[in-house]
Amino acid sequence: MSTAKPHQLHVFFLPMMAPGHTIPMIDIARQFARNGAKATIISTPLNASHFSQTIERDRQDGLEISISLIEFPCQEAGLPEGCESLSSTTTLEMSLKFYRALDLLQQPVEKLLRENRPDAIVAGLFFWWADDVALKLNVPRLQFNGTGFFPMCIYNSLREHKPYENVESEYEEFVVPGMPDEVKLTRKKLPEETKDEAKSPFAETVRKILLSQSKSLGIIVNSFYELEPCLCETLQGGHREKSVARRSCFTFQ
Repeated sequence: MSTAKPHQLHVFFLPMMAPGHTIPMIDIARQFARNGAKATIISTPLNASHFSQTIERDRQDGLEISISLIEFPCQEAGLPEGCESLSSTTTLEMSLKFYRALDLLQQPVEKLLRENRPDAIVAGLFFWWADDVALKLNVPRLQFNGTGFFPMCIYNSLREHKPYENVESEYEEFVVPGMPDEVKLTRKKLPEETKDEAKSPFAETVRKILLSQSKSLGIIVNSFYELEPCLCETLQGGHREKSVARRSCFTFQ
């Protein structure tokens, strides 16, 4: 009779360096650990300092959860030392450099994953290159979306139907198609990369994120079904995302 222990699932988590993304993703990693998985969170020294005590308490309680540190490439990206979070940027130029720094993390993250060979990777949506790394290592990658189903449905509808092209001014209201309830917006409220990609410095980043989303195994949404049942079903029925909600995980905020 075999006495070998069953394989313990080992999942690496790579949260976007911004409080609104990091906090729920740390909660997800802890939830994985509570359910018997081994969870490793990839972070930078300054970002990890905000949640390291919580993780240490979990470890003392017997959970297999840990933090692996990598250096944030401030100097290489042209950022001031210590600017390791999007919340630390104060200008558009700094924000663009910050996203460049996220791209520069690909090599150290890939090296770390090669050394540890996890069973899966959960990475924030701004790490568009995580799918390429996962493909190299032959492991599944899940994308984490820090928003809920409502903004996801709005965004998908705007990209598909482009209702903002049918109004004559920035302040004229239009109805967002395909929503379970009537939602009205104006062009003025839309980000530049949505209404005019050619003028937005973030357009290329958005394009890479959307391509990454189509290659990912699924999306973990920062919501739960009981909160947004109609919107979950709306996204589930959308042909553009190939019913991505059917393979999503849901988590409490």
